[in-house]
Amino acid sequence: MKAEYINPFLESARIVIEQVANIRPTTGQLGVKDVKFVEKYIWIQIGMTGQMEGDIVFGLAEEVALKMVSAMMGGFTVTEMDELGKSAISELGNMISGNASTMLFNQGVRVDITPPKLVQSATAAGFVPKKALTIPLIMDSIGELDIQVLIT
Repeated sequence: MKAEYINPFLESARIVIEQVANIRPTTGQLGVKDVKFVEKYIWIQIGMTGQMEGDIVFGLAEEVALKMVSAMMGGFTVTEMDELGKSAISELGNMISGNASTMLFNQGVRVDITPPKLVQSATAAGFVPKKALTIPLIMDSIGELDIQVLIT
């Protein structure tokens, strides 16, 4: 697994989060770990086909997701992950992945992305733990967004 696969997603996430939430995230430590879905977490899964096959999974604790949606709504406090919140957090993943696929295309890598799939329950996902290249983005006053690249 190549570390450069995660760079377009990392750069795109920084740009998109700064645009939609007015926060400049910092980068945590890059690593390889077993990705396991855990409860009280929201996962945005986006599939990739083309020259890169696999999934990009954005993970964040529910409380972080609520703060992110609140920031995306201009500071309006969101207290529960209702349909509007789910739509907003899914769109965040879609925007990051769309930008990243454009960056990859500009580097000569052709990929198509699937619409985001929001997963709130580990058991509902039917997800089998596997190794992923992962990096956290730390957002002051909001929390962490984990970016996980699972390339097959």
